[in-house]
Amino acid sequence: MSYFSETYPGIIRAWHRHHRGQIDHFVVPRGKAKVAIYDDRDDSPSQGELDTYIIGEGTMNAIRVPGDCWHGFKAVGDERVLLLNFPTNLYDYEDPDEERLPYDTDKIPLDWEEPPHE
Repeated sequence: MSYFSETYPGIIRAWHRHHRGQIDHFVVPRGKAKVAIYDDRDDSPSQGELDTYIIGEGTMNAIRVPGDCWHGFKAVGDERVLLLNFPTNLYDYEDPDEERLPYDTDKIPLDWEEPPHE
């Protein structure tokens, strides 16, 4: 399965995670996105770590996102972002595998307004 989403500059799409083993793979062929991944898993050696990446034009990378970590992105720059996702699980419309938090939650130590580091 794959899908794409288009996001206007400055818009934040965060936070969410999955509980049934899904892994996401993000690619940004147009625009630039700040992708953030936060690990709060109890049994993880990287518990408490926050990683951010700038991907898109000029930095063409694919980001593998462990689905059980909190993740999201912000469209940075002046143009719309086209984000492609290649998740490992099919979307279940009757029972979606998503847990959500607001983008500005105190549970995750990220200020989305902080300028991105490239």
